[in-house]
Amino acid sequence: MRESVAGVVERSSAAARVSLEQYADGHVIRSLDPSGDLGDVIRAFGEAVLRIADHVGAGRLAAAAVDAGELNVQGEVQKPLDVLSNDVVLTALRDVPAVAAVVSEELAQPQVFPDARGPYLVAVDPLDGSSNLDVNIPVGTIFSVLRRTGTGAEVDLTEFLQPGRDQVCAGFALYGPATVLVLATAAGAVAFTLDRTTGVLVRTHPHLRVPESASEFAVNVSNERFWPAPVRDFISDCLAGRAGPRGQDYNMRWVASLVAEAFRILTRGGVFLYPADSRSGTRAGRLRLLYECNPIAFVIEQAGGCASTGRGRVLDISPTALHQRLPLVFGSSDEVAAVEGYHLDRACGVRPRSARPEFPLFNTRTLFRGR
Repeated sequence: MRESVAGVVERSSAAARVSLEQYADGHVIRSLDPSGDLGDVIRAFGEAVLRIADHVGAGRLAAAAVDAGELNVQGEVQKPLDVLSNDVVLTALRDVPAVAAVVSEELAQPQVFPDARGPYLVAVDPLDGSSNLDVNIPVGTIFSVLRRTGTGAEVDLTEFLQPGRDQVCAGFALYGPATVLVLATAAGAVAFTLDRTTGVLVRTHPHLRVPESASEFAVNVSNERFWPAPVRDFISDCLAGRAGPRGQDYNMRWVASLVAEAFRILTRGGVFLYPADSRSGTRAGRLRLLYECNPIAFVIEQAGGCASTGRGRVLDISPTALHQRLPLVFGSSDEVAAVEGYHLDRACGVRPRSARPEFPLFNTRTLFRGR
């Protein structure tokens, strides 16, 4: 008896389903680390993501049982789920002999595990964007995996200070309408989506690629008055639309969630800017190099995009401190190259490309201040 078309489709889909567990044990990861240690680290993050997804999904029901309100090493007030997510990640990684130590946004110093002889170090932002939790905007977990440069049970802090190009693996989880785990290695970038019926992370994006060009930019325009001139030039020219120097109309997006911005750019292109600016706390940049900029940059580059400070490649920077901050521009290669071009023009004393005079972007004829 011939099998129905529906039956063939269902059987083919089932055969094509690859779980995170299978991927961690598969040839791609084994080719990078035949010992299986890297696969163990990836599985641990998968477990942590599932637990954090449950807590985030419970909202204040999960947060009610957690004490918070203290300042973290960044001087930021910790949300209850910041504390809970940090505990979840540390617990998951503590059970992996391959991990020697962890740097976290929520810890002033690295967490070194007992008998820390494993070959890997981890840098993590356990719950990026937690200020969005009260308004139910997507948040995430960002992580970076590095090989140790030292040996023995003593982990020197300088072992974490490696340029981002040396990352073995990096990724982020997005807790939104769907829970998605994006993972990048030297073999490329893939993404897994949580099947809520089975509780399994299933590969849904086997070959993530950032479109080379796009017509969207993401930036917090409320900080425009503090931006450096090249960023103002670039955004001004984007707003000028088809009649301006960039020759096309742009849409603006701003979710105020780094992981949400990154996933949108991975799937449909665009450019994200979080520049350094003139305010006292952000003159060196706002985002943290080790566990925000580097992993996001690694993912974006492995998906064919680019990541820059505006003046050079993020992954070439040698960190000088565990919680160092940096400006970050990432996305479609053409757009990132354009931003770097605006910085170079200013550095060389070239007049801005825009034919419009320099003025605040929204002080005339604007939706924000009337006509």
